[in-house]
Formats: sequence, C-alpha cells, structure tokens
Amino acid sequence: MEHSAAPPRVRSQGSTYPNKAENSMLTMEDAMKQSPMRFAVGEIVPGTIIEVRPKEVLVDIGYKSEGVIPLSEFENPETLQPGMQVDVLIEKLEDKDGMVVLSHEKAMFKKNWERILAICNEGGRIQGRVKAVVKGGLLVNVGVEAFLPASQVDVTTPKNLSQYVGQTLEFKVVRINPERQNIVLSRREVIEEERAARRARLLQEMMPGDIRKGRVKNITDFGAFIDLDGIDGLLHITDMSWGRIGHPSELLKVGQEIDVVVLDVNREKERVSLGLKQKTPNPWDQIETKYPVGSRVKGKVVNLMPYGAFVELEPGVEGLVHVTELSWTKRIAKPSDVLQVGQEIEAVVLSVNREEQKISLGVRQLEPNPWDTIDQKYPPGTRVKGKVRNLTSYGAFIELEEGIDGMVHVSDLSWTRKINHPSEVLKKGDEVEAVVLEVDKPNQRIALGIKQLTPDPWERIDELYKVGDLVTGKVTKLASFGAFVGLAHDIDGLVHISQISEERVDKIKNVLKVGQEVTARVIKIDRAERRIGLSIKAANYTEEQLREEQRLLDQLKPGEDLVALQHAFELAEEEREEEESQK
Repeated sequence: MEHSAAPPRVRSQGSTYPNKAENSMLTMEDAMKQSPMRFAVGEIVPGTIIEVRPKEVLVDIGYKSEGVIPLSEFENPETLQPGMQVDVLIEKLEDKDGMVVLSHEKAMFKKNWERILAICNEGGRIQGRVKAVVKGGLLVNVGVEAFLPASQVDVTTPKNLSQYVGQTLEFKVVRINPERQNIVLSRREVIEEERAARRARLLQEMMPGDIRKGRVKNITDFGAFIDLDGIDGLLHITDMSWGRIGHPSELLKVGQEIDVVVLDVNREKERVSLGLKQKTPNPWDQIETKYPVGSRVKGKVVNLMPYGAFVELEPGVEGLVHVTELSWTKRIAKPSDVLQVGQEIEAVVLSVNREEQKISLGVRQLEPNPWDTIDQKYPPGTRVKGKVRNLTSYGAFIELEEGIDGMVHVSDLSWTRKINHPSEVLKKGDEVEAVVLEVDKPNQRIALGIKQLTPDPWERIDELYKVGDLVTGKVTKLASFGAFVGLAHDIDGLVHISQISEERVDKIKNVLKVGQEVTARVIKIDRAERRIGLSIKAANYTEEQLREEQRLLDQLKPGEDLVALQHAFELAEEEREEEESQK
C-alpha cells in the first residue's frame, strides 16, 4: 500500500505525542514493554484517529510511529473525526519512511470473513450494502466484498441493476470459497422464501368473501393474475364486470393496484379465485322491477351482430334488439345498416329473463304497427298500384308502400294464358295495377290479382265463340303435336297436327311458322278445362262436314288418340314445362 509522503513521527526518548499530556516520561522501549498490544504483521489492533485529511486519515496505534490510511477505505468517511477508535491491520511495521503501514479495509475484511465463516454457513442470511454494478451482477459489501449474480437479484432479472447501488438489503449466502475468499449471494431466494412463507400464511388466513389489496401481475385473454403479496390469484374475465368485456386489458393494466374479493380458496392446490364485480350488487337481482315488460328505456349501442344490436341500459345490463324488431315495414338486412356503435337509442322492453340474464328489446314498438290497420287501408276489392319488387317461381311481389308488399300468384296473372313463370309477363321495376284479393293480418300478407282487373272471358265464352265459328289469329307457339293460335280476348286456341291439312303432316314446322296468320274453324269448346280446339283444314268445310268432324272428335275416349283435344293440351303443357326447365 502506498501512502502520501508525510514526515515520520517517531517517538524518541523523552519525547511526547503532540496534543497528548503525559504524567510521566517513558522511553520507547519501556512504552513497548508496558503495551498489552502485539505489534506484528497481520495483526488487527485498535487505533485512534489523529487527523482527517482530504485523502487520508492519520491513525495512532501506540507504536513508535503513526500510520496513514487512504480515506477511500472507510465506508462512511464523512463521519470520521479525530479521537475516534478504528480497527486496523498491520501490513508493515516500518516502510521506507519509517512509518507503520496500516489498512482499515483489510482489518474489517479479516474480522468479517471470520465472522461470516463462524455464523453464516452456506444457506445463512446476511445483510449488505450494494457497492457497484460489475460484469454479470452486483458487488455487495457484507463486511467483505461478495458477488450477487444478476439472475439472483430478484424473481425476474431486472433490466436496470444500477437502481440497487447504495441500497442495504438482505441476502442468502449460496456459496463460500474459503481459499479464494469469495462469497456468492442470492436475493431472489430470500424473496421466494419470504413469499412462500407469506403464501402459506395467506392460504390459512384467507377466506371467501375477504377483500384484499393486490397488484395486476399479468394479463391474459381469459383473465388477469393478481399478486396478493405472497400468492397469485386468478381474476377471470367473467368476474371482472357485470357488463360486457371483450378483453381484460380494457379494464386493467399491468402494475395497477386494485381491491379484489376472494371467491374461492383451494389450499391443497394453492389456488385462489378472485372477483372484481362482486364488490358491487348484481344489477340483475331486481331486473324485472327495474325494467318491466312494455316499459320504454334508453341505452347505448355497444355491439352490432348480423342478427341484432346489443344495447347497454346500465353498466352490467344489456338488452338485445333483434334485427326483426328494428322496423315494422323496412327490410333491414343487418343492424349496422341503421345503427352505429355508441349511438344512443330508445327501445321497448319485450321480455326479461333474469336467470339467463337476457333482455329482449324492440325499436319498432315505439311506433304503431301499420299491419294493425292494413285491412282498413287495403280492403279486398281495392284497386292498387305498385312497382314489381321481386319475381319468384310462384309469383310477383308488388310494393304498395315502403315495407308493404302484396303478392300476385302466377295463377292470378291471366284468365286465359297458361303462365309458368311471372317473368313471362312482368319484370322488376314495372309499374302495375292490381286488385286486393285477401288480407292476412296475422301473417302480414296481402294477396293481389292482375287478371281480376278485367272480367273473365270464359264467363261469357258462349257469347264470344261457338262451335263452327270461323276465326282468324296468329300462331304463337309450335309444338310437336300442333300449334297455338292467339285469338281475340287474349284467348289461345289449339290446332292439333291432325287438323292442319287433309294431307298427312309429319312435322308441323314444315307447314306453319310462329307469327303466321291463319284462319280456322272452332270445332270444340271445353268450358271446364277452359280450352278451345281449332281446325285449319275445316275452315272451308260445309256444315255437314263440320258436324261429321265434331262427331268423330266426340267419339274419341281420353288417351285413345292424340287427336283428343284434352290430351293435346296436356301434352302442350308438359312440353312447355320441359322447355322452361331446360332454359
């Protein structure tokens, strides 16, 4: 150890120490002989501070000269004063300047090392002050310098080790190497042991219903783990709030201090279930009284789904407005078409289920149901106008007003024509006139008819056509068995292939074309089946020939020959349906 070059202060015979009053004069040898101290290298002896200098301390051990010790060897140098007693270790009895070489730090190390070995075997605890950050951890003064690995500083390795410098903490001695005189410490094991002790104590003390303070340690999708200062408890997402929570992070954040209710304690598995919403009364307990069926309520839209909108009436209480309960008449495909999250709306309570915690709400109930008086507005027989909104295989939907449709069945489109699909005579967007046939209030249906706008020509068919009449019309359709001819009054007649010519006709398309005008004779009228049979070849028949042809037709039994008019119509219908299905 190097000391500052201070002049030696050596005792000579008859000399005295400055500032010391002695009653007698002793020689150095006499003083040495009378001193109980053993002055030898490696010995620890008490010394008195003579002077505190800016960088060193002058210490008297009662030897023939004083020693100088660097100020840095003292843990609290600001407290040093002349006259204070300190332990020092003799490194040399005399250096080149004749001064004794002393060390306070080595004296303390030797004393503390022996103390540590004596009272603190591996596994024992000791207090120490963190001196500095070193590679891989911290340097700790426990009387001697000891090493605290970074992984043993806390339960989780801290990112900033410098925050511990200057702190006095308790450590566990995990390894001692007497040969190298080094010590390895662990603060983590102290913390874990204390937590284990607190956990055991808490598990015994804790009871369901207790309210405990805790800190949010970790957040997951299903809940949050709360540090109760000794044991972690699970706060499940369903126990966080009486209301809707999408994720625990909406309500909590890591490090947050909260009060929680103990719901369950499993001492065998050391598990604790916690609750937050249980600190307040369950709003569903008196739900029927607070929200009676039929009452008007206000709330905020908190979630939109394809099937409906969830409305928060108060924290923890939500009602569902089904998409069908949004309007009496408007066709709303999904709630987001008319509502937004955060929107304040009014609704009517339709039903309350306290056990399942469900409330059904309706918005359309705020207004009168137009279907309640629909029969007064559209009584049967009323002529109405509307736009074709949709076409189906069985009919056409006509919009009478916003949200109110009537349906024209395919059979009510024409008195005379066989219509397989409404698209044959109507298309979307057409403005049409119709007659109200029936109003079904319970099922919210209105039946319309278009053919009913005009009288049924078959009601007076005898006035319009008689067997033997000569008629003119255009070919509207060709079939393998004959041709349909459009007559006046929107009536079709059928010319069977056998009635086209006196000569045999193999293929009807070889003699007739669609749109061709022909003259034919009425040879049969079937009121029940609403059908007219025509004959082109009989156009020039005499009355006698016509009667003979009629007699022959009447003698044919159904199914006996395709000349039978009834079978011809049936085959025509089948052929038309087959063509439609192939399109």
